[in-house]
Amino acid sequence: MKSTVGNLESTSVHAGREDLRDLGVHVPSIDLSTTYPIDDLPLATQSLDALAEGAAEAINPIYSRLNNPTVRRFETALAQLEGADDAVAFSSGMAVLTACFLAARADGGHVVAVRPLYGGTDHLLTSGLLSFDVTFTEVDGIAAACRSDTSLVVLETPANPTLVLVDIEEAVRQAGTVPVLVDSTFATPVLQRPLEHGASLVVHSATKFLGGHGDIMGGVVATNGEWARRLRQVRILTGAVLYPQAGYMLHRGLQTLPVRVERGQATARLLATRLADHPAMKSVLYPGLAAGDPQGLVGRQMKGPGSLISFEVEGGYEVAVRIAKEVRMLTPAVSLGSVDSLIQHPAGLTHRLVDPEVRLRHGITDGLLRISVGLEAPEDLCADLHRAIARSLSDQNEVSTLRLRLA
Repeated sequence: MKSTVGNLESTSVHAGREDLRDLGVHVPSIDLSTTYPIDDLPLATQSLDALAEGAAEAINPIYSRLNNPTVRRFETALAQLEGADDAVAFSSGMAVLTACFLAARADGGHVVAVRPLYGGTDHLLTSGLLSFDVTFTEVDGIAAACRSDTSLVVLETPANPTLVLVDIEEAVRQAGTVPVLVDSTFATPVLQRPLEHGASLVVHSATKFLGGHGDIMGGVVATNGEWARRLRQVRILTGAVLYPQAGYMLHRGLQTLPVRVERGQATARLLATRLADHPAMKSVLYPGLAAGDPQGLVGRQMKGPGSLISFEVEGGYEVAVRIAKEVRMLTPAVSLGSVDSLIQHPAGLTHRLVDPEVRLRHGITDGLLRISVGLEAPEDLCADLHRAIARSLSDQNEVSTLRLRLA
């Protein structure tokens, strides 16, 4: 169901809740049923057949692995935010990606992947588990990499963890008739809607910004036409379903998504600017800095640079590890998109299973740290980072000059 509301802030509040007034309630209920009574067997059989063929809904849900009304509300809402016909939710972001690859498998055994990608995605493609032949390339190499049996092109923008932006329209142009999957987890539909730029599938690890509080795990893919039917069939067969309470909480999280994304982004802009001026930095990676958006995609493809920052410190691994240990307000933990700010070491954690040579080739060095900026006061985050950086440098006489400006 494509959005009929022009303003995304309004859509985020009301999507998937259009029937609540008729129901006489203010918030949707949570349907925790695992099975549903069958009073009319022929009707139930028809429902089962429809769901098994990938229908979004049926008169009788039959069994929660086939269909759940609470999860369906979340899917409907997310589809509206992405401007998609439909969305299909899964138990995690990796379950979504696996389902997309399995759904594409019928069209061919070759995938083109644009690096850098999230470490889990990269590892899934290199593991051989899905029996795909994979060609890794840059955006300008997609056309040359595509073959007659290529069933999917996969990319991530902004990329994890280097925040490199990929021109979706250029990727789609090069892919030709091959569907393009965009992992848009870092951007969310608040900042980027890949389907409007020609992508066939847009994936989110809903665990991150969509949930927004670090207490829900899930994944979702927004798409049009036949893809949704295929993906629901995969979900039924693999059982990677989203738990109803998680569906409810993700649906609730969408209501505050624009506010959270915009607030985190405002703080990230300030923090990235301060870090870029810091003498201890070898590099600061952020699309809101001039060097972070050489193609001018912010404003054209993305509405803003987002709230993720990566930076490489002088002193490499030892100093980076110390910084992550010394922070007090920032939480040293993987994941992102929560109300609290998180800091993590990609080479040692999220991208640990990626080949070391590949990591280095794409700028994922041992001195790189990634911050997911939350909703804390900017001056408090600046102060926390300053203190952690200062304590992590060996020359204490130099420390007094390495201060993040708060004014």
